[in-house]
Amino acid sequence: MDFPVTFQIFGKTILAHPVFETLGIFIAMRYYFYLKRKSSEKLSFNTSAAVLIGATAGALIGSKLIGNLENPQILFNDFNFKRFWTNNTIVGGLAFGLIGVELAKKIVGHKESTGDLIVYPLILAMIIGRIGCFLTGVHEETYGLPTTSIFGMHLGDEYLRHPVALYEIAFLLFMWFELKMIGRKNKYVSGFLFKLFMLSYFSFRFLLDFIKPKIDIIGNLGTIQLVSLSMIIYYIYVLKTERNLIKPKNTIIL
Repeated sequence: MDFPVTFQIFGKTILAHPVFETLGIFIAMRYYFYLKRKSSEKLSFNTSAAVLIGATAGALIGSKLIGNLENPQILFNDFNFKRFWTNNTIVGGLAFGLIGVELAKKIVGHKESTGDLIVYPLILAMIIGRIGCFLTGVHEETYGLPTTSIFGMHLGDEYLRHPVALYEIAFLLFMWFELKMIGRKNKYVSGFLFKLFMLSYFSFRFLLDFIKPKIDIIGNLGTIQLVSLSMIIYYIYVLKTERNLIKPKNTIIL
């Protein structure tokens, strides 16, 4: 396979990453609305609209802000709007998407968790997007450091590199299976699966970025790792302080 993989669309050469990223978002949204129709947890139109707007706005801002803060020197000393707009990271999208949702819920006065329904569509979108990352090779900064391990792959230059996109796909598939197994027990309150997913994913990303090229911001930690660490601490605090994670035994699910 030659990297990067490209597609000819309307006479233009397009990298695989944006193609798969767009495809992932489209398929995940269709999957989300399918699950929403089947769900017994019904939200009002105002709440659904507020949550969707908050999540979208937060994710858009966060993905670009954190993506560009991976290299603060270039961001502040050589600002380029096109580079700023095209530089994204899912870590910033998840973190700021959460902030956007929580702010939106406060505005409309909704106190219950709304996260569980989005977990599997989110994982699906991330898996499809990471396929695009892998096919893009070293053309974009979604590749791993050089390695002599048996997992090393040629991704478009002379080095054998960690295929970090494949590592992440494997992790996300594992998370899907584990969350399904936990969800089938039907013993945890609404929102628990989302919190568990977020804690698990940010923990994974904190570790994964040690084998990815990065600029150290504090110690040997990059921007994404600092954001991930903040979210890990937040979710550990949330899970430890929430007293009622288990549903009452007499809860009836219709």
